[in-house]
Amino acid sequence: MQKNNFENKNNFYESNRPLDLLNKTKNKKIVVYLKNKTIISGTLRALDIHLNMWLDDAQIQSDEKTEKFGKVLIRGDTIIFASPVES
Repeated sequence: MQKNNFENKNNFYESNRPLDLLNKTKNKKIVVYLKNKTIISGTLRALDIHLNMWLDDAQIQSDEKTEKFGKVLIRGDTIIFASPVES
C-alpha cells in the first residue's frame, strides 16, 4: 500500500484531515500567523473546528516589538496559517 506525502518515520505528519496535524501538536509549541501580520507563538492547549486556539506561554510579535503573555485565545477567522515548531 502506498503511503501519503505527509507520512514520515514517526507518523507525526500522518493525517486524514487538515486539523489532524494540529490536534497532534497539542501541548507542543506552534507558531500562528495572523491576517494583520502579527505572529503569535506558544504552547497549543486546545483548538476547535473553527481554528479558534488557546495558547499558553504566548509571545506576540508585531512590527519590531515582542510582548509576552500567559494565556491567549486566537479567533480562527484571523489566522492565515499555523505550524508546529519542530525541535
